[in-house]
Amino acid sequence: MFYTISNNQIIYNYQKSLDFISQKGKEIYGTGFKLLSEDMPLIRKLFVYMIQDTNLTRQEGLDPRKGIMLCGPIGAGKTSLIHLMRLILPEPRSYMIKSCRDISFEFHKDGYDVIHRYSKKSFEIKPGAKIPKTICFDDLGAEENLKHFGNECNALSEILLSRYDLFISDGLLTHMTTNLNASEIEKQYGARVRSRLREMMNVLSFPDDAADKRK
Repeated sequence: MFYTISNNQIIYNYQKSLDFISQKGKEIYGTGFKLLSEDMPLIRKLFVYMIQDTNLTRQEGLDPRKGIMLCGPIGAGKTSLIHLMRLILPEPRSYMIKSCRDISFEFHKDGYDVIHRYSKKSFEIKPGAKIPKTICFDDLGAEENLKHFGNECNALSEILLSRYDLFISDGLLTHMTTNLNASEIEKQYGARVRSRLREMMNVLSFPDDAADKRK
């Protein structure tokens, strides 16, 4: 087991957690999956943030009150890492992962209800029990601006602006992965979204020359 419980708190063993993540990666993505040594500084930052070790998170230069924006080139391993990190978390700390492309297709089908769907501050897990609706929007920038009955809308832009308001009022966390850099985000979503993302997220980046792990 990669953790122990003491005084109702989960105490993680870092090396055993990495071993668990590596094992699950092989099961899900194939036997060629591995955690590369050059990625370990980023993986450590993401790990201490996800397990909510406030002191270590701050030592790594991250704000535990903000979400995570995981950036890097295509094939760097952003999506697989964000999926695998979720496996070590207990349910109250977990997060939904939603493809941005899927959200654009949902808007095409369901219209503006989609914006409200992903802008709620909590969801009910059983009658009277709600947990924060933390969402990781996967692959921001890969979606299309599809129309709903002739009306075109940048649904992700509107969702992110709505979630920013809830971040300010309720501390709602939002995570994302993206291949875009800051100027590309501004070009596609506008200066207001870029500014809000900078305020509500910690930025973790793979190097621009990170190896394509799909090869």
